[in-house]
Amino acid sequence: MAMNDPVRSAARQPDVRPQNPRFSSGPCAKPPAFSLEKLSGAPLGRSHRAAVGKERLQAAIDGTRAVLGVPEDYRIGIVPASDTGAVEMAMWSLLGQRKVEMLAWESFGAGWVTDVVKQLKLDAEVKTADYGEIVDLDGVDTDNDVVFTWNGTTSGVRVPNGDWISGTREGLTICDATSAAFAQDLPWDKLDVTTFSWQKVLGGEAAHGMIVLSPRAVERLESYTPPWPLPKIFRLTKGGKLIEGIFKGETINTPSMLAAEDYLLALDWAQSVGGLPGLIDRADANADTIADFCAENAWIANLAANRATRSNTSVCLRFTDPQITDGAAFAKAVAKRLETEGVAYDIGAYRDAPPGLRIWCGGTVETSDIQALMPWIEWAYHAELAAQSA
Repeated sequence: MAMNDPVRSAARQPDVRPQNPRFSSGPCAKPPAFSLEKLSGAPLGRSHRAAVGKERLQAAIDGTRAVLGVPEDYRIGIVPASDTGAVEMAMWSLLGQRKVEMLAWESFGAGWVTDVVKQLKLDAEVKTADYGEIVDLDGVDTDNDVVFTWNGTTSGVRVPNGDWISGTREGLTICDATSAAFAQDLPWDKLDVTTFSWQKVLGGEAAHGMIVLSPRAVERLESYTPPWPLPKIFRLTKGGKLIEGIFKGETINTPSMLAAEDYLLALDWAQSVGGLPGLIDRADANADTIADFCAENAWIANLAANRATRSNTSVCLRFTDPQITDGAAFAKAVAKRLETEGVAYDIGAYRDAPPGLRIWCGGTVETSDIQALMPWIEWAYHAELAAQSA
């Protein structure tokens, strides 16, 4: 190929690099204010059941309520095994009383379907959509129990609003909101069980999940006993009554007090940038930067074609250039180039998703870093095209 070939000449490295190349969709980037020194006050080597441990865990619950605007009559608990543990706890403890509809438009939602249909063996109505799309929400009957992800972390789509959920519903809504909480406005009056993890939007450490229960969910827990055995880490009731201690920092198993201190630091940072509205604005600015880039370049597009259901956190992209003969290999090579240059880590599409890139845009990511990344993606695209044509 001649040296003046436009493809090769376009592959010039940009001058500006992202200050923080961490764009992973989980665990996600730490808040900009993070430093290990700020965790020095963590009560390490102390029991989480001692007064100091309970105080820090209760502070995490109270801070969550304050930032997210969770109603006072909703319970918030810290539970084992990240968001996965929280979702499983909800499904195994609450489902089985009435018909359930399972909504899935990405990998984790599909996993919840498997657990309900093949493990709990419930006769569920399953509604699915391809990656980048979402099911017809107007066709969902919320007099049934409904399990769904608010934001599809692996597909880049999100529920646009809660208008499809009836305010007089008979069923419970169980919402996996792990890549939505702290970046999107969740309608608490429409959600009965909401789960998320510390490692997502606020960039906390892994292994701890959060479960938020509405009064309707508590009523179900205290009036219904599922027909299958429940492991200890799933049990939310004892003797037919809610275990209130779980929602006062008395966790089911031993939590990491270092991780709890890290989460508290993230909550403080969230308040410093304007709380939930500020976090949403930061995520929107990041996602808008990528949308503008896609609009200016015909060779790349958002996997979610409908703007109304497009995620502002886990933004998924696909290469549309017909010159690309092997989409999976091409996308992997582009991601590898960016990692090798130290400008973007862990931005390959999820293993079950269509080939492409996935860029985390939650509020802990600076918009200036997203802006700096875009020319590098263009560079890597052209460089890989040139390599493919050589």
